[in-house]
Amino acid sequence: MIDALQATTVIAIVGAALLSGNYLAPYIVRVYNGESTKLDRFLDPIEKWVYQLTGVNTGVTMGWKQYFLAALFVNIAQMAIAFLILTFQGSLPLNPQGYPGLSWDLSLNTVVSFATNTNLQHYAGEVSLSYLSQMGAIQFLQFTSAATGICALVAMVRGLRAGSTHMGNFYVDFVRTLTRIMLPLCFIAAIVLVALGIPQTLEGYNTYRTIEGASQVVYAGPVASLVSIMQLGTNGGGYFGANSAYPLQNPTPATDIIQIYLMLLLPTALVFVFGRLLGKVKETRPVLIATYGLFAIDLVIAFIPSLPTVGPGMETRFGGFFSTFWTVVTTAVTTGSVNASLSGIHPLGIFSAFMGMLIQATPGGKGVGVMYMIMYIIITVFVVGLMTGRTPEYLGMKINARDVKLVMVAFLIHPIIILVPTVLAYATNAVSAIPGFNSLPSSVGFTQILYEFTSSAANNGSDFLGTAANTPFFNVATAAVIFVGRYGPIAILLALSGSMIGRKRSSEVTLKTNSNTFSIVLIGAILLLVVLTFFPFLILGPLLALFQGMVNFLG
Repeated sequence: MIDALQATTVIAIVGAALLSGNYLAPYIVRVYNGESTKLDRFLDPIEKWVYQLTGVNTGVTMGWKQYFLAALFVNIAQMAIAFLILTFQGSLPLNPQGYPGLSWDLSLNTVVSFATNTNLQHYAGEVSLSYLSQMGAIQFLQFTSAATGICALVAMVRGLRAGSTHMGNFYVDFVRTLTRIMLPLCFIAAIVLVALGIPQTLEGYNTYRTIEGASQVVYAGPVASLVSIMQLGTNGGGYFGANSAYPLQNPTPATDIIQIYLMLLLPTALVFVFGRLLGKVKETRPVLIATYGLFAIDLVIAFIPSLPTVGPGMETRFGGFFSTFWTVVTTAVTTGSVNASLSGIHPLGIFSAFMGMLIQATPGGKGVGVMYMIMYIIITVFVVGLMTGRTPEYLGMKINARDVKLVMVAFLIHPIIILVPTVLAYATNAVSAIPGFNSLPSSVGFTQILYEFTSSAANNGSDFLGTAANTPFFNVATAAVIFVGRYGPIAILLALSGSMIGRKRSSEVTLKTNSNTFSIVLIGAILLLVVLTFFPFLILGPLLALFQGMVNFLG
């Protein structure tokens, strides 16, 4: 269990994210409602120039199909650009290290991963990517993927809003997200991180002689700017292969705390944005209570044992508490960054990480986390309606059979794309290509493969395998899982929201979804759904590893 100081640290970081998220929410709402802000005189001319250059008609509004297809088109176009940069980086500038281009399958995996806000990394950036690739492909996609997730939520909320006739214009929302939210926040964060010792340079790598007389290369580059967007955008893809366990990416406890806070900031702010943008501030309550109620459960599970002993891969600068806390946060908000190897985390900490990725709404990635929570709310409303004999309603609208089918399909996508590839990895013996895999205990090996596809499907990207998974099978298989896991649920949930535009609303509320009671029922419904779906597989993985560890300990 954690001590009083550690509990206070958790409360302080989460409290700071809640307070600043609530403070930031009104500004974000003004951005998407097209209201004036203090940045208008600086950004309006730039945005108008972008619209003119790209031929965007800002007066055109979109239905859900047009909105989704516009987002998909922009994302695929960005993937193509990044794919060319990574594949041909050996012939492109800003490559003082002279790194060759990546293989086609690794380039494919990387661009799909980063364009979908997943950031699964089957490479070590400091020894694989040029400065151009780090900035022009990796950081570029981290900005645009974060913006896409937020835009999807905004469009969904517009469809749910009373009196709405459309879902907005994706291109306008996309540009405003980048210029008015992501870039200003990341600029401030990068300055803070540089001040705390994280490097930001294009001077190339330097070689130094150690006191033992050996030579050592110090890898540095535009790290602070990447760290700011990887954490604020809940991306997680690091400059270094070791991610934030690498000292130059996370040098001190202060940077560790700041990065945890940055991960929580925007997903928390968007919970408050939901109610304000909807025009029903009280509807924030069930989302907020369920989000952080489930997050608290994850923390309790992770810290049931004594603090994990320092095992292989544990970052001793931060210790068991901060490594475990980081792991819970990074999977709860689907960031995927790590400050220690997952192999050093207690099995219950890994189980907690699975729960965060499987639920995807604790609070989840920015934008899509709230979308998933709305999905869970509609499922819960339907179940409560069946139990009480009432017609299910949400926001005064009757929930029909098509709505229920859509949310259930959105929910069932993830079990399919997680479990089927996991079985295929064993059935095709693709696991044998992973160095040292066959020497692992069966429960540990199964946990690693299940985690690989779970983090891919959840657009999380943290994984056990790292560069060991750089094989054609895992590169292509995880890329397919990532793509479907990102765009499938977004398309379905936008379709759900689009079908509610113009739907008749009743002034009589038969079920108060903004009550504390409903929030508790919502938490229970989410846990039941996830446990019933995935528990048999979790038993074979982290829970079996926990049991085997206990048996070995007891002798």
